[in-house]
Amino acid sequence: MAYQNDGFPLDHFNRLAELEEDSFWFKARNLILIHLFKKYVGEGASKKVMEIGSGNGYVLKGLSQLNYTLIGTEIYLDGLKNIRKRLPNIELIQLNALQLPFQQEFDAIGSFDVLEHIEEDEQVMKNVYTALKNKGFFIITVPQHPFLWSYIDEYAKHKRRYSRKELKEKLIRNGFEVKYIGSFVFTLFPFVLLSRVLKKNKPIEQVTFKDVEAEFLIPKWMNTLFYYLLKLDYLFIRLGISLPFGSSLVAVAEKQ
Repeated sequence: MAYQNDGFPLDHFNRLAELEEDSFWFKARNLILIHLFKKYVGEGASKKVMEIGSGNGYVLKGLSQLNYTLIGTEIYLDGLKNIRKRLPNIELIQLNALQLPFQQEFDAIGSFDVLEHIEEDEQVMKNVYTALKNKGFFIITVPQHPFLWSYIDEYAKHKRRYSRKELKEKLIRNGFEVKYIGSFVFTLFPFVLLSRVLKKNKPIEQVTFKDVEAEFLIPKWMNTLFYYLLKLDYLFIRLGISLPFGSSLVAVAEKQ
């Protein structure tokens, strides 16, 4: 499983490590996540924070500015190698989110566009609940709206796109109180909707990584424009507004 499993296509890692540095989507998502961590978890080395499925470490690098005691985890060794290049001094663990070996250890745990890759997502929620300290926070992003399903989801080995109701009910069922839940990629939603409509009918057998890569390889001016449009999402979220729709969901859940 450290090299290949049905949760994520292995050929994504190294190329995504290059693409995400300048991607409007990754940069804007980090703004939102850093704000939510600062608001709900606070700052400082006394806060022990773990990320499940750290990928190439892009979010961890953003969170490092809050001076947490950070622990990065990833099932894939290629991801862990890329994280080590970005963050040479943090603790890294190779693990499966379905088998977290922790009890009441963390002030916060993050999972960013990971749960949709795991069939048994509620088992991960149970494990996170056990691993968190009392009143600890589980902060999550997932893709939203089943009607946006396309070959991009299939190629990325997603098991589902969430509705807000589904995510909230699953968190509550596993002991959490949802403190905040709202959409992200609200301002760009018309572009996303058009893109997904155009990507619905291509047979998965004909899809390659180049089709996925094309989502990132947009002109520099467009990437900049989209980033500033998504900063509007960030500003709404900073004001405590729960945006009504968007291609992603972001949630903050507290252990009760």
